[in-house]
Amino acid sequence: MATTRLDVVTAEREVFSDDVDEVVAPGVEGQLGILPHHAPLMTTLLPGELLIKKGGEEFYLAISGGFIEARPDRIIVLADTAERVEEIDIARAEEAKRRAEERLVEGIPGVDTARAEAALRRSLIRLRVAGRRRRRRPTIQV
Repeated sequence: MATTRLDVVTAEREVFSDDVDEVVAPGVEGQLGILPHHAPLMTTLLPGELLIKKGGEEFYLAISGGFIEARPDRIIVLADTAERVEEIDIARAEEAKRRAEERLVEGIPGVDTARAEAALRRSLIRLRVAGRRRRRRPTIQV
């Protein structure tokens, strides 16, 4: 099976770099699936889950937006932030979710609703990704 190089980087670090079978990213127009030899493409990413498929395994990263560039031989994700499953502090994400929900429910004057909604979205994504672990796809036997 053909593979393509995937590099996921933030301003602070390289989060992932390896040859992969497929990438599914949260694009502005919906989920974007990229396979090896993809036509050149560049688009904006929304906060969400970045799914990486390699050798029958699935890996997830929580990203908070950014850009993706696909070339026939390489995929580059420039993420605002990106976290691997094992890097997510579940207690911290749950606390951020609770605070954001409080701010939205209470309707406190001076609270920026858009920021509270964005914080809630980020914490929900982190919790969803943290709930996932490496999953091996079942092999089909003929």
